[in-house]
Amino acid sequence: MLRSINHPVRDATLSTPLLSAVSPPSTTTTSDSDESSSADNSFRYDYQDLNFNNTPPPPRPPPLPAAVSCSSYKSLAVLSGHVSSVSCLALCGEFILSASQGKDIIVWQQPDLRQFTKFGHGDGSVKSVVTAGNKVFTAHQDSRIRAWKVSRSSENVFKLIDTLPTKKDYLGKFMKQSNYVQTRRHHKLLWIEHADSISCLAVSNGLIYSGSWDKTLKVWRISDFKCLESIKAHDDAINGLAAINGIVYSASADGRIKAWGRRKTTDGGGDNKITHSLKGILQGHKDISINSVVVNQNGSLVYGGASDGYIMGWAADEGFESWKLVCEAKAHATAVLCVCLVGEFVCSGSADKSICVWRRDLIDGGLSRYMVVKGHEGPVKCLQASPERVGGGFMLYSGSLDKSIRVWWIPNHSGEDSAVSTEKRLKF
Repeated sequence: MLRSINHPVRDATLSTPLLSAVSPPSTTTTSDSDESSSADNSFRYDYQDLNFNNTPPPPRPPPLPAAVSCSSYKSLAVLSGHVSSVSCLALCGEFILSASQGKDIIVWQQPDLRQFTKFGHGDGSVKSVVTAGNKVFTAHQDSRIRAWKVSRSSENVFKLIDTLPTKKDYLGKFMKQSNYVQTRRHHKLLWIEHADSISCLAVSNGLIYSGSWDKTLKVWRISDFKCLESIKAHDDAINGLAAINGIVYSASADGRIKAWGRRKTTDGGGDNKITHSLKGILQGHKDISINSVVVNQNGSLVYGGASDGYIMGWAADEGFESWKLVCEAKAHATAVLCVCLVGEFVCSGSADKSICVWRRDLIDGGLSRYMVVKGHEGPVKCLQASPERVGGGFMLYSGSLDKSIRVWWIPNHSGEDSAVSTEKRLKF
């Protein structure tokens, strides 16, 4: 039996340091009242107003049907500013970054959730945003990755520093015919270029991984933005990436998650070379697309969200050489579009406009339905959860095709106080 390590969630201080800059007028609005407890009518909210610390955990509720949602979560704010669907979210220190079908990325400053600034560049929508240290990387529909430097001392807080592939990479390869690959009939590109939209990014151990609708996985070095490797990874578009402990997981519309292991080799000149090889295939259901993938902090459990509304989980063996399907939960009535993991919880967003929060078993990886969060008026496209504990719970951020970002507080009831539905834990 495989046991996953539960890393404790950090307690957050409520006095988050802010940049000494003047924020532009806020476009934040609060959510309408619903079955959950919503924030007050001001755009600005105060953690203390929620009375987390002085309110004892609620008594265990009576048994609920699986389709009925718990009402103990809190809707804190609705952030409006995008003119089209919200495609991706990222947490960057005291900031929340949100991107949409337009080129602009909006920066929201916590804890006020004021719109701090905007930045962006390029053609087509922003498909993915990730952070690494003081850098932000954005993936675009124009098949490029853009690197931004975050600086507190500059008026231009998010400054574009390069575009991948870089000009240096192009100049070093364009003269050699062997560096070109056939992308479609009568059309060739350098192997460092993506031939279609970049749909997802992941960062791990000084490397950036990019997955594309062109079915390839590319590996880039953060230190100099050089493309190190291109892998023909799948038979259909790559929709999601997750990387940890030298293994990157790619989720695809071909219904599979593939695990790629990193290794260092030495070339003929004595220089170290990083390559990746296929370690295993995590097979999903037949004739479905896997739209999102996440992995726990020690890499022992992998979860994927699928187009048939299921979340599937796989456990790795001790050597990370094989993966066994350990859970299969019918999460939503329609496609699961995004999945995030924080502590002992897995959260899934769906085309059915809802978010389902699952408590995962820390021993065998099984999932128990914890609560259903509702409020969006369109499909939930992206999720991010803060690892910092706030008032005995955690903060969840969701972006939707309804053009809004919603901020939620999710309680962490323990043991017998958990608001878990009567639906049995779904596992093998």
